[in-house]
This record gives sequence, structure tokens and C-alpha cells, in this order.
Amino acid sequence: MTEIKIKTEFIKLDALLKFASLVNSGGEAKMLIQDGQVFVNGKICTMRGKKIRPEDIVSINGENEVKIVC
Repeated sequence: MTEIKIKTEFIKLDALLKFASLVNSGGEAKMLIQDGQVFVNGKICTMRGKKIRPEDIVSINGENEVKIVC
């Protein structure tokens, strides 16, 4: 599991995927999210603008888990 440090209260899901280098572009993030391939804390999330906060865990199809820390 990779830890990603943020300095703000939250980061939006699509921005996190790009920031963590899990996708190459915003378009790719959008498609993965819309297709139900992105999980937040073990549940499918289809909201691109979902606020991801410290201690949340994000993954794509259960792989490449990223934990947010502050």
C-alpha cells in the first residue's frame, strides 16, 4: 500500500488518481470512475468529485491501494 500525503483537508477522487500516478490523464480517471472500477474504502465509487480525506483508502479494481495521510 502506497501512502499519499496531502496538505489540504481533502482531495477530489479524480485529482487523487492523477496525483498518485494511478492514471495518465483526467480522461482516464473519469472513465475508470464511471465504469465502477474505483473503490474508496472497499466500496465502488462513481463520483469523480468525491472528497477523499486522510485515512481513506482508494484502489482501482482492488489493486494499487493508496492510503491518504496528512
